[in-house]
Amino acid sequence: MQVAPQDYRDVPIDIQTSKLLDWLLDRRHCGRRWPAQVAQVRERIRAALQDMPEHPEIRALLQGSYLHYFHCLRIVEILKGTEASTKNLFGRYSSQRMKDWQEIVSLYEKDNAYLAELSSLLERSVSYELPALRRQRGRWQQAQQELARREDECQLRAGELRERFLGSCRQYGIAGEDVRQELLAQAQALPSLLSRVGDGASALGDAIELYQACVAFVCDSPGAEALPLLQHAVANGNSSVFRWRTGREPRRLERPEPPRAPEPPREDTIDWGDFPAEPPQGEDIDWGITVEPSPQGDDGIDWGDAGGQEGTITVVEAGTEAPEDVARGSDALTLLENPETRNQFIDELMELELFLAQRLLELEDEADVVAMSQLQLAPAVLQGQSRERVQAQLATTRELLAQLCSRSVQHLCMILASPRYVERVAALLRQQLLQAELLLAKRAALGQRRRQALAEQAALEPKLQRLQERTKELQELIEADISKRYGGRPVNLMGVNL
Repeated sequence: MQVAPQDYRDVPIDIQTSKLLDWLLDRRHCGRRWPAQVAQVRERIRAALQDMPEHPEIRALLQGSYLHYFHCLRIVEILKGTEASTKNLFGRYSSQRMKDWQEIVSLYEKDNAYLAELSSLLERSVSYELPALRRQRGRWQQAQQELARREDECQLRAGELRERFLGSCRQYGIAGEDVRQELLAQAQALPSLLSRVGDGASALGDAIELYQACVAFVCDSPGAEALPLLQHAVANGNSSVFRWRTGREPRRLERPEPPRAPEPPREDTIDWGDFPAEPPQGEDIDWGITVEPSPQGDDGIDWGDAGGQEGTITVVEAGTEAPEDVARGSDALTLLENPETRNQFIDELMELELFLAQRLLELEDEADVVAMSQLQLAPAVLQGQSRERVQAQLATTRELLAQLCSRSVQHLCMILASPRYVERVAALLRQQLLQAELLLAKRAALGQRRRQALAEQAALEPKLQRLQERTKELQELIEADISKRYGGRPVNLMGVNL
């Protein structure tokens, strides 16, 4: 089927924009010397711009980024009005301005150099300028997303550190307003707390008697003494070490005076030391003062570094009597203040707990024929125990252990033994708050950078919009110009992504 010649006017001409200039050159619509011609035109335009009339439309055209052929045509049209007085009878203008711009238009139209220049501008916009601006906008958008994510992370991490600080304060039993003073104030409650624990041992009299009878029966040694320190505490409570060691009540107590706690360090000179912020855990519990021989061979108590102040405390040798029944040094401390006797107290409590737990299992397992046969010859105190009574004794023992081994009591004993411990705990807790504050400051800086990226993107959007409008204008001008060369056939420049 043949197409009539008049029908070709409706067949569109599709041209790939990246190949537009080659398409024009191959079909001889433009000369291949167009770059030199355009360079000459640009020189003439720069010279002509030095003398321009005051006109709002011309001013608007000159504010554009690039003057091309169609702008020059419009300038000539405007000059026809502004330079009308220079027109002679033959229709020519004597104005140099008009002559300059008419010559520029003529140079543009020679070999259709203007069409090649417009095609080059369009290709550069589509292939380089628009993608570059879009990539730049994408980078700003990505930067905003990344900065917003990091802001959220900083906020979350700061909240975690703040919550960890408050959790640590709750473990230490303080509010966290003034960590150092609150920790020191807590130490004042330690003696009364230890006294309550020591008085609570009086409820273990029956359990200790039961254990004593069991040891005497199983070991076949009626004179064996079990849990001596607990038995002393049952009778005397949390007495002085002197009374436990000698059996006599001292007439005077000369308690060692611990050195004063050092002043809190400045924020920029925190001495972190090597002391843990958490009290030590484990079965080997030792919270307090360590009695060790000094380099000179004397026994002494190491109370820790008191900010450069040294104090020497004389300790009476175990097994010797203080003059006139005066308790000095560690002998003047109570059983639960002294680390050695406190550890022994805990060991005996644990020993009693294990015995009661085993005895409770034996009472609950009525089918244990072997255990029942072994107790047939036991004393009445062993055979007459009920499960409920042993269970109550076990609960009392475990309650005392829980009180004495609680974290609050542990760190109070650390405070009592070493005032420097207070500074280290306070410093580590302050460090958590400092890290939270630093993260919040970092979040603020990230927010500032995110807002700056948003401002950069906002400043870029008008440039991108103007470039899109100019590209669209170039596309329409070129399509219309080529269409006229082909009898008005529609022309489509392909690949222009706006």
